[in-house]
Amino acid sequence: MIRLIIESVKGASRMINRQHFQLSLQSLSLVAGFMVWVLISSLISQITLDIHLSKGEISLVTAIPVILGSLLRIPLGYLTNRFGARIIFMISFILLLFPVFWISIADSLFDLIAGGFFLGIGGAVFSIGVTSLPKYYPKEKHGVVNGIYGAGNIGTAITTFAAPVIAQAAGWKSTVQMYMVLLALFALLHFFFGDRHEKKVKVSVKTQIKAVYRNHVLWFLSLFYFITFGAFVAFTIYLPNFLVEQFDLSPADAGLRTAGFIAVSTLLRPAGGWLADKVSPLRILMFVFAGLTLSGVILSFSPTIGIYAFGALTVAVCSGIGNGTVFKLVPFYFSKQAGIANGVVSAMGGLGGFFPPLILASVFQATGQYAIGFMALSEVALASFVIVIWMYWQERMKTHTERSGHSVN
Repeated sequence: MIRLIIESVKGASRMINRQHFQLSLQSLSLVAGFMVWVLISSLISQITLDIHLSKGEISLVTAIPVILGSLLRIPLGYLTNRFGARIIFMISFILLLFPVFWISIADSLFDLIAGGFFLGIGGAVFSIGVTSLPKYYPKEKHGVVNGIYGAGNIGTAITTFAAPVIAQAAGWKSTVQMYMVLLALFALLHFFFGDRHEKKVKVSVKTQIKAVYRNHVLWFLSLFYFITFGAFVAFTIYLPNFLVEQFDLSPADAGLRTAGFIAVSTLLRPAGGWLADKVSPLRILMFVFAGLTLSGVILSFSPTIGIYAFGALTVAVCSGIGNGTVFKLVPFYFSKQAGIANGVVSAMGGLGGFFPPLILASVFQATGQYAIGFMALSEVALASFVIVIWMYWQERMKTHTERSGHSVN
């Protein structure tokens, strides 16, 4: 009897260590992936000194990594369920070596677009961890676990701040090549220390898609993440060049301010997940979208850097909390199709970061100002606010009906 108790304690201890180690390894892997994902947008001010680009071309080049970084999240979520995070992370980092090298020797618009497109793999790795890590923890901790993992967004802040500084001393091409060492390191870490015994889910992708695509909740969650994570990505890739051109800041100063935006949003993501574990996630999203609605209005009428900074900071706070909250809801509604549902929702969030920079550039070329583009953020956030209220009312009615049914019985 005593021997059985001892063995049970040892087994539980190994499981806890396995949980925490995988959370740490996969979270750091997301940091590395996101560091690579924003290489072009972080260095665009230095790149354009060697490669002449128009404003429209700059917007396209900085936004292009978001395309594959979004669409690839769907198959990566499914493949993670099927083969485990170890294999998918390892292959992703190996594949990233090629576009990073291509960008480091780029001398034309085509090189930046082609290399940047495949650089999107760095953003797509997000769906690996949000699919894998919930397998190691009970549902009551999924919010905070996904929030901690999502804090790997800080990788964008690291590159946005550090890359321009390093590039001033070593040149932007040498700076890009340094990231190949980082990628090789994490590929090796997963080869040696990734979990070879992760639980696999072998339901066909067709079966999973059929089970979720008609569910309106999936598309509501996709819209919510389209706005919260989309705002985070859009500001991350657009702020460095926007602050230089609009407010005449130096690339280093613009990078520092952008890194501050990223840091605030990233650090609040685990807080959003933690709050969603404690109180109704839908109530939290009401405050999130109310805040984003207000910030869009502020940004539309921001003649000074101070007012603009306040509006951007509001976006950072709301997007960070919102990102952590949305991924508490995904496994709650789609526990049996988590891989494909995580992939779809995270893909929509990534695409939410692709369109705003292009829209803002088009609006500015047509009107000479950005007010209409930022007001669009406000209106979409307001629509989401209304949808969240409706979902909350539906949940309350459902709970009331279930309680009434139990009372009758």
